[in-house]
Amino acid sequence: MSRRVVLVTGGAGFIGSNIAARFAADRDTDVVVCDRLRDADAGKWRNLARHPIADVVPPEALWDWLAARGRSVELVVHMGAVSSTTDPDADKVVQTNFGLSRDLFRWCAENGRRFIYASSAATYGDGAQGFDDDPSYEALAALRPLNVYGWSKALFDLFAVREAARQAAPPQWVGLKFFNVYGPNEDHKGPMRSVISQVWPDVAAGRTVKLFRSHRPDYAHGGQLRDFVYVRDVVDVVAWLADSPGVSGVFNLGSGKARSFADLAGAVFAAAGRAPQIDYIEMPRALQARYQYFTEARMERLRAAGYSGGFTALEDGVADYVRRFLSQPDPHL
Repeated sequence: MSRRVVLVTGGAGFIGSNIAARFAADRDTDVVVCDRLRDADAGKWRNLARHPIADVVPPEALWDWLAARGRSVELVVHMGAVSSTTDPDADKVVQTNFGLSRDLFRWCAENGRRFIYASSAATYGDGAQGFDDDPSYEALAALRPLNVYGWSKALFDLFAVREAARQAAPPQWVGLKFFNVYGPNEDHKGPMRSVISQVWPDVAAGRTVKLFRSHRPDYAHGGQLRDFVYVRDVVDVVAWLADSPGVSGVFNLGSGKARSFADLAGAVFAAAGRAPQIDYIEMPRALQARYQYFTEARMERLRAAGYSGGFTALEDGVADYVRRFLSQPDPHL
């Protein structure tokens, strides 16, 4: 029996390593990870350490690897990106998030390979136009992201839709607008990791947790709302798409339910068996003008495409993350 080969770019990162782990659990699938592992002491390699990865390819060697081995690849799951929403190097962000994505999209189209990639809810900007994943070129072009990260993702969504209209797309292509994903293997992200991961050391040590004050009168301190989605649910969707080659397009991927940061912190305290202790601190001035106070994914289009899986309630997802991972000596998946 021939083995399926799945290439996961950014496969040692947070979402990418969770996806790589799911595919690697299938003994008939070879998972090839394209990523930089960097400093061994930083521990990014540990995101892969429990799984049988067939190959690890540094990004600078990707095109040579594809020239030599690309014929065996069935599916490219492109999670590689500059994921910081505050990175000041616009050239680096656009070259990586748009340029590399464009080139991989074209490679998949030319070679008849399927392509699933990471878009972002950051494409929606301040949310004034809502969070409807209308796939039309006009709707995507009307979005106004708040930072270069969101713009780079929106630019590639437009490119993919335009190429599909020209019949120049891969046989399957799917962009997933990730909302606030949390879960194991995110520790290496530093300040960009989820609030759950950031506050856990304080909760575990019996200290008070700090959240941002609100700078809008219609939101209480800690009442800022996000669509938090457990990474396990994200992986379920990607696995379903891998088994659904007829589904293409740009889709939201969140839980479909906005919850407050106060709710989130409360769930972490509850998982630790403690009463909430929260102080509210000033938001950095540079962040205030580009801060999203509300995000909530509309999930009707993914459902209409055939996805019937459930999404984990916030309290259940946080409890699982804390008890199975964050509180353990080795918190990796």
